Amino acid sequence: MEIKRDLYLEQLKIRKDNGMIKIITGIRRCGKSFLLFVLFKKYLLDNGVDKDHIIEIA
Repeated sequence: MEIKRDLYLEQLKIRKDNGMIKIITGIRRCGKSFLLFVLFKKYLLDNGVDKDHIIEIA
């Protein structure tokens, strides 16, 4: 089951190109990694960012 995180995803989209580093915080197992590694990555790929330009660090 996938829980949409539209509010958080929209905040990332709005601030994507402002040149600042984004820090995602929250309690354990609240979906921080899922937000970045799945939802935001899908958004980037759907909007023409080349897969080779996305770096994932665990």
